[in-house]
Amino acid sequence: MLGTIVNAVAVIGGGWIGATVGGRIKDKYKDTIMQGVGLSVVVIGLSMALKGQMVLLMIFSLVIGGIIGEYIDIEVRLDKFGKWVQNLLHRDGKASTFAEGFVIASLVYCVGSMAIVGAIEDGIRHNPDILYAKSVLDGVSSIIFASTLGFGVMVSAISVFIYQGTITLLASYLEPVLMDWVVNEMSAVGGILIIGIGLTMLEIKKIKVGNLLPAIFIPTVYGMIVTYIVPAIYEFINPFLKWFTL
Repeated sequence: MLGTIVNAVAVIGGGWIGATVGGRIKDKYKDTIMQGVGLSVVVIGLSMALKGQMVLLMIFSLVIGGIIGEYIDIEVRLDKFGKWVQNLLHRDGKASTFAEGFVIASLVYCVGSMAIVGAIEDGIRHNPDILYAKSVLDGVSSIIFASTLGFGVMVSAISVFIYQGTITLLASYLEPVLMDWVVNEMSAVGGILIIGIGLTMLEIKKIKVGNLLPAIFIPTVYGMIVTYIVPAIYEFINPFLKWFTL
């Protein structure tokens, strides 16, 4: 969990610097910076998505994950949580910006391949190096995000801690299922979601990326099916198949 803890602290530190110093930056500079960041997020998402080898699995993951996420309404719940924290801090009049910063930063920091692969590496091999590198990137980007979106970016550290921490703790139990190709497909689906975040940041199209989050874990379910369930079914019906061929 050390890598996740360092990552969360980096987001808090960068968010605090950006929120306190960002007020001195003129809006036109903030807009240009956010557009640049948005374009960068799209490119990062594309580079991740194009590494996927199973297009049909990616499509099914997004469809099934979208149905699950829409039923749970993750996006609304994230937004409500951000506004709830905003009210606790008594920053009246800025709830919308606060919640937006929390939701966008949470999604950017959680759905990337480094978050998934780094947390798995930390859980299975106790090697937090990937999350350390991610901490540096997240710390710098949180300064930029918070300069425009405010203190909500800091609170996204809670999402980072819960999300990556959960994957780290579960990784040791799911090690037989988390084969390289499964992690690769999870990262590819995550890349699609990152593209959606970039399009939202660029104000091209508001995409409910939060409701698509369950899609990231569908490749894991698929991996369990093809690794354990399908062979078990084959072993069960194989004697009957031999009987029919006699």
